[in-house]
Amino acid sequence: MNVLVIGGAGYIGSHCVRQLSAAGHRAVVLDNLVFGHRAAVGAEVPFYQGDLGDAVFVGQVLEAEKIELVMHFAAFAFVGESVENPLKYYENNLAKPITLLKTMVTHGVGKFVLSSTCATYGVPAELPIVEDMPQNPINPYGQSKLDLENVLRATAVAHGLSFASFRYFNAAGAAQDGSIGEDHDPETHLIPLVIQAAMGQRKSTSIFGTDYPTPDGTCLRDYVHVDDLSRAHIAAIPHLEKPGQQLFYNLGTGKPQSVREVIDTVEKVSGLKVPVQEGPRRPGDPPSLYADSSKAQNELDWKIHHLDLETIIATAWNWHKTHPEGFRE
Repeated sequence: MNVLVIGGAGYIGSHCVRQLSAAGHRAVVLDNLVFGHRAAVGAEVPFYQGDLGDAVFVGQVLEAEKIELVMHFAAFAFVGESVENPLKYYENNLAKPITLLKTMVTHGVGKFVLSSTCATYGVPAELPIVEDMPQNPINPYGQSKLDLENVLRATAVAHGLSFASFRYFNAAGAAQDGSIGEDHDPETHLIPLVIQAAMGQRKSTSIFGTDYPTPDGTCLRDYVHVDDLSRAHIAAIPHLEKPGQQLFYNLGTGKPQSVREVIDTVEKVSGLKVPVQEGPRRPGDPPSLYADSSKAQNELDWKIHHLDLETIIATAWNWHKTHPEGFRE
């Protein structure tokens, strides 16, 4: 299948491009390179630099490449920034994807896969989180993703769009061969922050809150390997053949790990000491978030290949050790 990967030069998108090719699909990448890296996409993959909100440009790509399905990864995802600048997030994460969907309808492309987020649930009343729990986002980032899910629902009814929306937990790790990995500026994800502190690229890593009602007092999160995330997107493709399909899945391992466990595991994998600074809790940080992903496993036959934290962090360490400056070397 010809698949347009929007945001395919970003962290998760670039790994999905690799997995699409491995599964026998033909990936085409569209990315504006605001956060993505051209070097993350192989030279053999057709690449278009442009914006998903440019209807004429996107329409030309859909036609030229005979696109049958669109995967969308090009969202802004900094929670704090979304609170400070909500209009930026509603424009990029909602308004532009609406333009994209209109363009797809115009050009007869009826299959769509969305990179969504567990942030649509807000602070859950129960754990683990299942797909039919109430969705009450507590920031504009999560709200923009939930709003887009609702737009997709309406588009499926009105135009027969078939879509799958994947609500990620904490994407982590890097490609097994160490050739592509996580490279954000600014970096906000815990595992690369801890690795950079171990490597001396940062003075220290911070623990925000040590008094949570968790086994060691620090927050618990569900870390899922980026290649496992990618394989779920591909597993959904055969389930989108019938028009009007509306599929929603959590993607996580169901094994929550604490901030201290991440730090300890980085030290074990790297053999280096991680300098740590402890501070107060951050507003809006739930004590624990983790997924029940049995729906994806049962309906899509999705299998988690990287279940333990040490394996996930080992792939991330391999990437950062061999690419200390990321893609900017």
